[in-house]
Amino acid sequence: MGILARTTTIIKSKINKLLNRTEDPHETLDYSLEKMRDNLEDVKQGIADLTTEKNRLENKKQELETEIETHNDQAREAARQDRDDLARKALKKKQNKMQQVEDLTDQIQELQSTQDNLVQKKDKLKERIDEFKTTKETMKAKHTAAEASVDVSETISGVGGEMDNAAQAIERAEDKTEEKQARVEAMDELEETNAFDSALDDESELEQELNSLTTDNNVDAELDELKKDIDDTTSTDPTTNSTKQTESPDDIDEELKEIEQKTENN
Repeated sequence: MGILARTTTIIKSKINKLLNRTEDPHETLDYSLEKMRDNLEDVKQGIADLTTEKNRLENKKQELETEIETHNDQAREAARQDRDDLARKALKKKQNKMQQVEDLTDQIQELQSTQDNLVQKKDKLKERIDEFKTTKETMKAKHTAAEASVDVSETISGVGGEMDNAAQAIERAEDKTEEKQARVEAMDELEETNAFDSALDDESELEQELNSLTTDNNVDAELDELKKDIDDTTSTDPTTNSTKQTESPDDIDEELKEIEQKTENN
């Protein structure tokens, strides 16, 4: 196959595909019915023209037959008067007219045969048109039903997708709801077992221990300073050492009280 032939085939196939895609079956059926009706009108017009021509020929034939009778009477009258020459002329005209009548008769018969044939075709065409009208309405109804089915199917398909999305959204919402309910139940369980109180108690206990440790450290530091001050005082005052060695427990308590009062004052 040559390039030109292949190109022509491709173009025809593309055009045919495009026409099939854009073709509306309703419009195509209506157009076909309209063309059939046009053909029927053409047939009717042809029958009418034949009938007119046949009637014209029949009228012409009748005129010729009348003239034949006239020529025949003329020939008789001429022969009665011994005018053979006139009788021959009249008979000659009669023969010519009779030949014309014969030709017209053949033409009329031919036209009648053609007219009868056209009438039969007209009747068949009318029957086909009536059948096509019924078929057309049936096909249009089927096509409309098919289009409706396609539209419904596409709608259902679209709704199905939306329903799937809705179902997924509902499922996600249910998962979140269940998760929150589980958290609430867990919180309630922890509250029932005093887990929160234990945690708070542990935290308070830790703070108390830390505060106590800080206090002990401060006390130790102040005690070291007191001892240092006492050592310094003792080393500078010999009587104090001798006195301290002879102090009784009560005296020591008194001194501690004095030290505490000094500490509070400081």
